[in-house]
Amino acid sequence: MSPFKLAAILCFILNTQALPVFSQDLPDAVKQALNQNEIPESAASIYIHEINTTNPIIAFNSDKPMNPASVMKLITTFAGLELLGPAFTWKTEIYTNGVLKEGKLQGDLIIKGYGDPRLNLENFWLLIRRLYQKGLHEITGDLILDNSYFDISIENPAAFDNKPYRSYNTSPEAHLVNYRATELRIIPKPENNSARIIINPQTEFITLNNNLKLTKSKCIEWRDTLDTIIDVDTENNHHATVTLNGDYPIACGEKSLLLSLHNSQTYTLGLFKKLWKQQGGVFNGKVRTGIALDEKLPYEIHQSPPLTEIIRDINKYSNNTAARQLYLTLGTVSGNKPATLNKSNNAVRQWLKSKELDSPEFEIENGSGLSRNERISARHLGKLLLKAFQSSVMPEFVSSLPILAVDGTMKKRLTGTDVTGRAHIKTGSLNGVKAMAGYILDKSGKRMAIIFLVNHINSSKAQFAMDKLLQWVYQRP
Repeated sequence: MSPFKLAAILCFILNTQALPVFSQDLPDAVKQALNQNEIPESAASIYIHEINTTNPIIAFNSDKPMNPASVMKLITTFAGLELLGPAFTWKTEIYTNGVLKEGKLQGDLIIKGYGDPRLNLENFWLLIRRLYQKGLHEITGDLILDNSYFDISIENPAAFDNKPYRSYNTSPEAHLVNYRATELRIIPKPENNSARIIINPQTEFITLNNNLKLTKSKCIEWRDTLDTIIDVDTENNHHATVTLNGDYPIACGEKSLLLSLHNSQTYTLGLFKKLWKQQGGVFNGKVRTGIALDEKLPYEIHQSPPLTEIIRDINKYSNNTAARQLYLTLGTVSGNKPATLNKSNNAVRQWLKSKELDSPEFEIENGSGLSRNERISARHLGKLLLKAFQSSVMPEFVSSLPILAVDGTMKKRLTGTDVTGRAHIKTGSLNGVKAMAGYILDKSGKRMAIIFLVNHINSSKAQFAMDKLLQWVYQRP
């Protein structure tokens, strides 16, 4: 054999070995993990693709439409970064409807919201403080909330899982303070066999009855050991009485129960009155909805943190309400206001089409993944992650994802292993759904897009198989 032919053969062999090996089968460790947890392979969908290569490494059931749970937030946040820009901010405007003289407003104070997902306790306090520092000290009229920037129907908070007071079921609003969340911070006191509960924010519209008993049992599913009784008096400004009965394990340490007890009017009124009084302001009015006049200049404007910070909350901690606020905002990109779900749906689909990422199986409802109807395939998600890695907003997007064994929803996964810190993974879970998607760096320094979706009654047990896949990708030859 001539040297030229031998060189050609060797070159062919080397190049062939360098290409990713495409497979429609699962690694043995993943198969065994699924089998041990009684999850059929037909309920799983996997797609793994090395960055900057042509073919996937594994594409198993990858074209099957699947419910992705919170992994759908990858679509919303990537679209947000590209359509709005990483520096995009939301505003909240304050108007005075009346005569302001010598610090006294003879009339109403209007708050107009534009969907700010980060108008939390701290930022709302800063806004109120600025109003007082600017010279407004007394309001003789009412507090008026303008929610007209979002045109959405009133939702039944119990519709999704019959848990209307869980904070993740809070629906989006143009004016939304602190996600309308009330934190019950439980602090065990073993020295007197009691549990202290701190309410934040504590307003005049909430009463707490604490009947918790400390136990020495293990801290497993502590929320389920609580008997939480909530009584909301809709005739009396939606005053809520919360009664906590049941056992609380000392081993749990401090925990927080987040509840959504009030509508937006009651929550904002209670918090405004409390913070305004702390500043030294005077206000004895009520709250109602209304519209700010466009021709009038705002008295004060508050700007949210940039979108880059917002999507870290959305992806690292799977903030459903913030994701929905962002998703609705996407529908206003073309200047077509007010925001509606249909406008957002069209905007996202057009954006996907422009990136050659449209797919017939794709269904998006609210952009958060808190849905029984949303669908996407593992291959579609994989292609989106490949596109995202080539995007100008790649650094902001990737840094918003939880880091394996370091932070967010991945903080406690595979700690102290070889893969610690080597993957950025978004997780998702619903009853019957378990999902993960993101990027992983293998032991040779190659970066992969990795997607694993499970739709099955035993999906809550799928984490073991997903961890096995992460380890397999890291170790693979």
